[in-house]
Amino acid sequence: MRWRGRRQSSNVQDRRGESPGYASSGAGAMVLLRFLPMMLRSKVGRIVLVVAVVVIVGSRFLGIDLLPMLFGGGGTNTEQSSRELTPQEQEMTQFVSVVLADTEDTWQTVFNQLGGHYQEPTLVLFSGRVNSACGTASSAVGPFYCPGDKQVYLDLSFFQDLSSRYGAPGDFAQAYVIAHEVGHHVQTLLGISEKVQQAGQGRSEAEVNALSVRQELQADCFAGVWGHHARTERQLLEEGDLEEALTAASSIGDDRLQKQGGGQVVPDSFTHGSSEQRVRWFRKGFESGDVNVCDTFTANSL
Repeated sequence: MRWRGRRQSSNVQDRRGESPGYASSGAGAMVLLRFLPMMLRSKVGRIVLVVAVVVIVGSRFLGIDLLPMLFGGGGTNTEQSSRELTPQEQEMTQFVSVVLADTEDTWQTVFNQLGGHYQEPTLVLFSGRVNSACGTASSAVGPFYCPGDKQVYLDLSFFQDLSSRYGAPGDFAQAYVIAHEVGHHVQTLLGISEKVQQAGQGRSEAEVNALSVRQELQADCFAGVWGHHARTERQLLEEGDLEEALTAASSIGDDRLQKQGGGQVVPDSFTHGSSEQRVRWFRKGFESGDVNVCDTFTANSL
């Protein structure tokens, strides 16, 4: 990709070096200690104290920090690590910022053509573990988008896994991952995500999985739409970039992941689509650049 020297997005939030929840818990604990003597003087106060302790301790076992909610804290940890980023980490941050900026340019144009306004998402960089409106998540879940706060979450160590574990190296493979998550943001803005959630209520697990597959394949197609515009309008792509994205899409297909895990391929358990499906829908968006070809929900065949 020809990404160096291009505009970087201002919507990248770097939370690397933070420990999710601990700083806010400390602030809440200080509030609790301040009112402890007063609470111990009355029977009601002692009961409230016992209930609060049980709820807080129980929530921590579930990986949830309730102290900010109970004591008015914002829930954001401000305790930063003093470790400086390596030159390679700084370069990766710049790369992510450029890719996000380019998705902003594409989707601003597309939404304008649709008569709407594109609300840019925030991309959060984290290490190990992060708090979001969708709950606390570890880097093991991979990159994800949370519709609750309209933010994309990314631990850059995933790109190492993408190359070494999944056999999909290259900067455009990494850009595809970011564009896919931004595709989920587009779905949220268009009201698609909400409709999928409503359609899944009361359905069987297999039916919910099938809806998830269609939603994920549409995000792949939207990623392809971005790739089309990045290539034709801004000439970001170099020779071999498309193949990098297709390899990445194929490497994280449900069937391939199940085979790598040593298990049987069970289509009813798919949530993202097979390797072949992911490649096909990315290519649809990439070749056309048209969001209208990305309607996976009415497609007779995926």
